[in-house]
Amino acid sequence: MLQIFNSMSGHKEVFKPLVPGTVRMYACGITVYDYCHLGHARMLIVFDMVRKYLRAAGYHVTFVRNITDIDDKIIARAAENNEPISELTARFIRAMWDDYAALGVERGDHEPRATEYVPAIVSMVNRLVRRGCAYVAPNNDVYFSVAKFADYGKLSHKKLEDLRAGARVEINEAKQDPLDFVLWKASKPGEPSWDSPWGPGRPGWHIECSAMAIKHLGETLDIHLGGEDLIFPHHENEIAQSESLTGKPFARFWVHARFLLIEADKMSKSLGNFFTLRDLVLMGHKPSSIRYLLASVPYRRQLNFTFDGLKQAAASVERVRNFKLRLESAQLPAGSNPDAVALANETSKKMTAALEDDLNTAEFLGALFEMIRQANALADAGELKKEDAKAMLAPVRQFDEIFDVLRDDDTERMRTIIEWGKREGRKIEGDAAALASNHFLSDEQVTELIEQHNSARKAKDFPRSDAIRKQLADSGILVENTKEGVRWKRK
Repeated sequence: MLQIFNSMSGHKEVFKPLVPGTVRMYACGITVYDYCHLGHARMLIVFDMVRKYLRAAGYHVTFVRNITDIDDKIIARAAENNEPISELTARFIRAMWDDYAALGVERGDHEPRATEYVPAIVSMVNRLVRRGCAYVAPNNDVYFSVAKFADYGKLSHKKLEDLRAGARVEINEAKQDPLDFVLWKASKPGEPSWDSPWGPGRPGWHIECSAMAIKHLGETLDIHLGGEDLIFPHHENEIAQSESLTGKPFARFWVHARFLLIEADKMSKSLGNFFTLRDLVLMGHKPSSIRYLLASVPYRRQLNFTFDGLKQAAASVERVRNFKLRLESAQLPAGSNPDAVALANETSKKMTAALEDDLNTAEFLGALFEMIRQANALADAGELKKEDAKAMLAPVRQFDEIFDVLRDDDTERMRTIIEWGKREGRKIEGDAAALASNHFLSDEQVTELIEQHNSARKAKDFPRSDAIRKQLADSGILVENTKEGVRWKRK
């Protein structure tokens, strides 16, 4: 039974969706004016794992992740680039989806764009004004009145008097209270705008999420996901405006992932430790290693990203891949070793228990690698049998249901980013440089070349077989001739 930490209550709770067997889940998505950085990647992977876990546990999951495609930063970046806002956001949405694919992150069931929901947002704001929960300022901005929502601060566990004491009111501020937040912004000259009862303008950030979440998932969500930086004020404001409209809890569980550090420091361009996913891929790091590392630390612990840790992640992924290959291809004696089967079953139970305990991925991995250690020792001693291998593949599959790194497809995942890097004139290093200087081969092309390699060897045309092997190696394909036949894998 899953227990998950609920930021609203401040402790772990047994997870029960509003409708048995069905989970309605929302995550705040990316503001599309730049490329996905490691903080984004951590969130994307955590949310992807939550979804995969719930699905593996038998739930029908509807997952909505919005796209913020109108925002002050977007407007500023478009002006800086002398680029239409629509072209800027379209370009970075495509880049975002390419980054999803590289990380093995599935798209949401719905990925609504804020600009597509302006009529719904205007309707929500209008209803809040009519109910007296919001007001129109002299400059035609519309603000939510925090004083009208008695429970303001219940998610962040902050008191209104403490918040007001720390707030500053700008000169000519149109707010009635320094804590009031904008629902609708009157447009400035040259800014994109939509019609509204208060004149041309655009939505505030907070109301966008409420409108899109309610539209696709209903008035009460089962899980609302986000980074810890969004607890206040973004999620606090979502709650205030949504519950003022519906009179119902906006979300039953609030799940927040912690920040990551880079080599023990906060990620910052000024410190020179700011990395996008694309930076790491162009350095030659495999997406499977990046995904593994960002998933390996439980979501409520701060993750310290280091390049040594990334190398260790690559080694861990290879260890599990090699173990799986050994179980599937080794010539094992018939029968079963009761100790080995018991080890597999106990490992599966430990892994399940770890995930049920607030998605404890560290304990989950610890159980798996202890099984791999003991299983390899049994195999080396000739004590592992065919039925044991079948039993031990179950925890391996259980691992991959969540981590999704065992498919040896890193080359394909890197392809789009490396080709982008070449077009952009970016520095390309390590394995990425080798891939960039050669043609990418599909699995079908590799299989065809392997068949040609085998035919050449059987015909004792060794110059031909060696040439094919070199062609494969130059494209990042390692070929190994074994007693069981030819094996290949991507670097």
